[in-house]
Amino acid sequence: MRLQRAALEVADIFCAHGPAWRRAQAGHLSLGQLKVMSAIERCRTAALGGHVARCEKCEHTRIAYNSCRNRHCPKCQGAAAREWLADREAELLAVAYYHVVFTLPAPIAVIAYQNKAQIYAILFKAAAETLITIAADPRHLGARIGLTAVLHTWGSALTHHPHLHCIVPGGGLSPDGKRWISCRPGFFLPVRVLSRLFRRLFLDKLAAAHDAGRLHFFGDHAALAERRAFAAYLAPLRNIEWVVYAKRPFAGPQAVLAYLSRYTHRVAIANSRLIAFDDNAVTFKWKDYRAKGLQRHKVMTLAHGEFIRRFLIHVLPGGFHRIRHYGLLANGGRAENIARARELLAVSPTQSAPADANADEPLMLSQPCPCCGGRMIIIETFERGATPRTRPSSPIRIDTS
Repeated sequence: MRLQRAALEVADIFCAHGPAWRRAQAGHLSLGQLKVMSAIERCRTAALGGHVARCEKCEHTRIAYNSCRNRHCPKCQGAAAREWLADREAELLAVAYYHVVFTLPAPIAVIAYQNKAQIYAILFKAAAETLITIAADPRHLGARIGLTAVLHTWGSALTHHPHLHCIVPGGGLSPDGKRWISCRPGFFLPVRVLSRLFRRLFLDKLAAAHDAGRLHFFGDHAALAERRAFAAYLAPLRNIEWVVYAKRPFAGPQAVLAYLSRYTHRVAIANSRLIAFDDNAVTFKWKDYRAKGLQRHKVMTLAHGEFIRRFLIHVLPGGFHRIRHYGLLANGGRAENIARARELLAVSPTQSAPADANADEPLMLSQPCPCCGGRMIIIETFERGATPRTRPSSPIRIDTS
């Protein structure tokens, strides 16, 4: 059972056209893609169970079905993003932060789709090694830096466009760990130098993966399994400029969090971009970054099968981490390195709010009552496929938090 909502969702398109499309594509979809479709279709429906909440003041009652918690679901990233951001906020340093984007050339993106785990991992390693190596060079910064990298595989039109967003503090620890070395105001590292090292590192790692037999090719690219053919395919890419884009520094650490809240747990398309769909097509908003001003904002209409196909090409391999930390921010020594950096910057650590949980208190929802603003208390939970005993107040709406 699916309840009426105020806006169009990817789930609506999947529920209406997914079954027929899956039958037409039988044998051509991965298990991961099938699981994502199933999760999105069942998300926040009775199929996953849920709970009933009632306001302490006005007794307004509503049913909220459980989330699928799939990382590709447009409805399930808000809570995960808030929790992740709370952890990152406690690690912010009182320095300028920079945003560097590494983009794979189109010929690499084409073969990356057939080798997601291998080539996306190489993208992470090459980009992180590039930043850390250039920053450590005394001719540039001469410091040990840290960074957080976030993988995006899509363009605004849902095309396959793998690129990495890196958020980097504007400085690092000296080699002996006794000083904090800041970069020049408004300038982090030279983009052309980053681009050329990134190109070399990526291609070297890609060739090594091919030599080790870790890459696989199908269809029109099957011939690339042969070593000489693959080397010839890569040769032109060694002589072109690879896109590494360094954006202007963020306006303070809090602006970093605002950016991360929009990007870390983003999926290929948000429900808010959907405009309409019918038996033939899906219409959605997109940005053409080659255009300027208001001409950048456009509308695209795709056959629903093509829309589903484009959405699913961005499903990541199981267990693949799309957010990673390197250098000073690597998981192993992050706490110690941040404490040392704060000591050198003469900044006290961020204090987290103390927990004030009482095991005897009833479970509450984070959102207040939509009618009077009172506390919403969970009065009933129900299992997958079950029907709640308590009737909700009218109208029925799904909690989209």
